[in-house]
Amino acid sequence: MIPFAFIRTKDKETAIKNGSMKGSKFIAGGTNLVDLMKLDIEKPERLVDINALDLNQIEVLPNGHIRVGALVKNTAFAYHPEIIKRFPVIHEAILSGASAQLRNMASTGGNILQRTRCYYFYDTAFACNKRVPGSGCSAINGYNRNHAILGTSDHCIATHPSDLCVALMAMDTMVLTQGPKGKRSIPISEFHRLPGATPQIENVLQTGELITAIEIPTLSFSNRSCYLKVRDRASYEFALASAAVALQISSGKINQSRIALGGVGTKPWRASEAEKHLTGSEISKEAFRKAADIALTSAKPNQHNAFKIELAKRTLVRALMTASEIA
Repeated sequence: MIPFAFIRTKDKETAIKNGSMKGSKFIAGGTNLVDLMKLDIEKPERLVDINALDLNQIEVLPNGHIRVGALVKNTAFAYHPEIIKRFPVIHEAILSGASAQLRNMASTGGNILQRTRCYYFYDTAFACNKRVPGSGCSAINGYNRNHAILGTSDHCIATHPSDLCVALMAMDTMVLTQGPKGKRSIPISEFHRLPGATPQIENVLQTGELITAIEIPTLSFSNRSCYLKVRDRASYEFALASAAVALQISSGKINQSRIALGGVGTKPWRASEAEKHLTGSEISKEAFRKAADIALTSAKPNQHNAFKIELAKRTLVRALMTASEIA
């Protein structure tokens, strides 16, 4: 780990000013960033500590939307009464990730910004375009069992690691930011970038721009939602495939749906075409299987992860069946 400056800030303006300096990184819980610094993957010249900022609230807004501050810990987010009642998909997604100790430290903003757990990204002995642009992608011709099958490119097939982001994607969440150029409200569907030819650029944040909160809009059927995660072991493991779903049902037919997939995409993956297919469909395993086929139409497997196509389909069908049975 290289030497770095550590700067504590007490207001957003000072944080943004310091965060705009070359070589600066914001730090909150540090559950991902500190690990990357220890491995010499992240080498910031200064860390801007934002833990004293007033970004720790969970608010129910007059329009019914829920605003969650960027510094709200994952545990507090998961167990907030309004989240448990109105957004079980978010509650379940958070609790399926990491460990209790990490959830007590990890922040909402940090979860959204966490970087891939691709083993080639973490091992500096291997080429990785995310870590060293232009060096190549060792995963493409290497052992790629855990890697993405959706949204990949010739430069990167790393999987996005977050469970929470998959649920937030399904709920049409907005990411609120503040930076040198002012405030922005960014749909989470537009926040994370596909790797393309520049996999090192993972999101649309500008230099010095700080996530201040997320806003989860009111959705009349969000209580009929669930998150299903399939992984190699029952705890402290990243998804091989996951699905966040919500269904609006009337007289045995689906009026609206929300579907997002995790563990299979280079970013949290919204399955909009599958949602369209389900509109007007009767509840049945056959309809859900067709939606799953549609959701994985563009999948491009590599040598060791072709099994993820069928696994993701079965995960989505099971999640939809579960959501359809919620009273």
